[in-house]
Amino acid sequence: MRVAVIDYNAGNTKSVYFALQRLGIDADFTRDHALVKKADKVIFPGVGEASTTMEFLREHKLDELIRSLTQPVLGICLGMQLLCNYSEENDTDCLGIFDAQVKRFQPVQNEKVPHMGWNKINALKKPLFSQAQEDQHVYFVHSYYVEMTEDTAATCHYVKDFSAAMHRDNFFATQFHPEKSGPVGAEILKQFLAI
Repeated sequence: MRVAVIDYNAGNTKSVYFALQRLGIDADFTRDHALVKKADKVIFPGVGEASTTMEFLREHKLDELIRSLTQPVLGICLGMQLLCNYSEENDTDCLGIFDAQVKRFQPVQNEKVPHMGWNKINALKKPLFSQAQEDQHVYFVHSYYVEMTEDTAATCHYVKDFSAAMHRDNFFATQFHPEKSGPVGAEILKQFLAI
């Protein structure tokens, strides 16, 4: 199986590459369009800021490439947010795969932002999740969240209910970091690779 991890100006993308190595997958860490198109699975990870990242994606025509992909694609954290229509983070138009808005957490009881640490995921939908993962803890680091929509594939509660994962057609995404979520996260990555 060929897996491409999209290499762009976002932080923390290497941790996904190393998580795949632990699963025995030697992925291509690349922004080469031909390699990405040939891959059986594509992962679009990231930590960073929406507007400068979208600018980089447009400069390198990676925005067009990502929209054109027909194989299973997994967005992680910032990758999930950029797959949405729009982010409040610096008023950013995103890729428009998911018909959803990305909004900043507004604490109601002195909750800390960013939301950082372990939290439960619920209301899980196949094929990315199995019932065994219901109520399991995964690792989050984010100040912005994706609202709940018909594409929501898992939920989480912090300040309010939000989309912990999304799914539409061949596009899947998690707000949490499966690569940093221990055995549960490794299993979710395996399930994505089996789609």
